[in-house]
Formats: sequence, C-alpha cells, structure tokens
Amino acid sequence: MKIEIWSDVVCPFCYIGKRKMEKAINNSPFKDKIKIEWKSFQLNPDQVTDPSLNTLEQLSKSKGWSMEQTLEITDNVVNMAAAEGLDFQMGKTVVANTMNSHRLIHLAKGSGKGGEMKERLLKAYFTDGLNIDDTDTLVSLGKEVGLEEEPIRQMLASELFKDTVEQDIYESRTIGVKGVPFFVLDRKFGISGAQPDEVFAQTLDKAWDEYNKANPSLEIAEGDGEACDVDGQNC
Repeated sequence: MKIEIWSDVVCPFCYIGKRKMEKAINNSPFKDKIKIEWKSFQLNPDQVTDPSLNTLEQLSKSKGWSMEQTLEITDNVVNMAAAEGLDFQMGKTVVANTMNSHRLIHLAKGSGKGGEMKERLLKAYFTDGLNIDDTDTLVSLGKEVGLEEEPIRQMLASELFKDTVEQDIYESRTIGVKGVPFFVLDRKFGISGAQPDEVFAQTLDKAWDEYNKANPSLEIAEGDGEACDVDGQNC
C-alpha cells in the first residue's frame, strides 16, 4: 500500500508529521507492506536564499514581531519536535530556497534512497544549521546517503527534475492540498498536518482495511499436487 507525502524541507510540522507517521507504521502489523513516496511542495517558491538570516530573524522581520515574541511562538514548535525525539535549533537555521533540495530527493529516488535523502535534508536544516541550497553542502549530504558526487553536481548545474518538482506541486493542488504536511493513503484517505498520534494510527488502519478489500490475498486450495519446485531441483 502506498502512502504519498507532500512536504517541504523547511516546514517544521513536516518533520514532526514524518515522525508521527513513521511511529504509526512501525506499530502496525503490516508495516512491511507499506511504501512511502515523497512528493515535493514549496511553501515559498520565491524565497531568496540568504545565509546571513536564520528563521527566527526572518519571522521577526516578516511578521513584525519582537524577537521575544518570535522565540515564544517558535518554542511551542521546538517542544512539539522534542516530544518526537527531534532537536530543532531554530537559531541556526539558514533561510534557503528549497527547489534544489527537492531536486536532490528526486535524484535519490532513482537509487531507492529518496526517504534517506529526505530525512538527511530535514536534519541538515533543522538541527545542523546547514544551507540546503548550497551546492557543496548538497553534494556532501547526497554522498552521506550513498549517492555519487558527479551525478549530483551535474543535476544541480542543469534543470533536471525541476519539472518533476513542479508536477508534484501541481498535483497537490488538484487533490486539494492547502498546506503541508499532507499524507495520502492509498489515494483514499488524507491526513492534513501533524495530527495527534491516534489520527495517524486510526487512518492507517482504515486505509489498510480498504486496501485489503480491493487487493485480497490469493486463496490456495488445500492439498499438495505434483509440481516442479521453484529452484528446479524436483522436476
């Protein structure tokens, strides 16, 4: 059963929601039968990367809040993250456009490492304070999850996967995504935001029940007839 997740790399609730979904999956008896597909979404496609700014400073300037107000508001998010075992260092975050990060995730998908790349980029942004729009940083992060350096550099120097990112974003609009994270389970059930744990667990169970009804297991007649073994040893 497929779970599609639309999220952005600089969205705190996307990281928190990721942990909540992972928890629900790990606690389910059918966890080995679930496939996650990461979908791109940009909260601010026009964001200009500015390594001199962190998220707290950007929020303070854009919202007209004092730094004291900003810290008070973001502390709630930091505490939510901590409850999921995440270490948010908001004062270290580098304001960055996420297009290249999303492109790197799509590149990693081709090697079956999309999930690993997504996780590493989230940690790079929220915990490590790295610039996730910097070429050398992205190359280093990609290599950490097992990608080769040259394909990453070639991709970043081209337009590769930009259309894929934009297609993901367009698709999100067609299914009514208003914000992220947004989870779509078997194209029948949706979860918007980092909801309480029980919402993830209950929705996952419902989706699995529906999936099982539509994809019943093969029933094999009782008894053993003569047959060739799959390894060809008894034929």
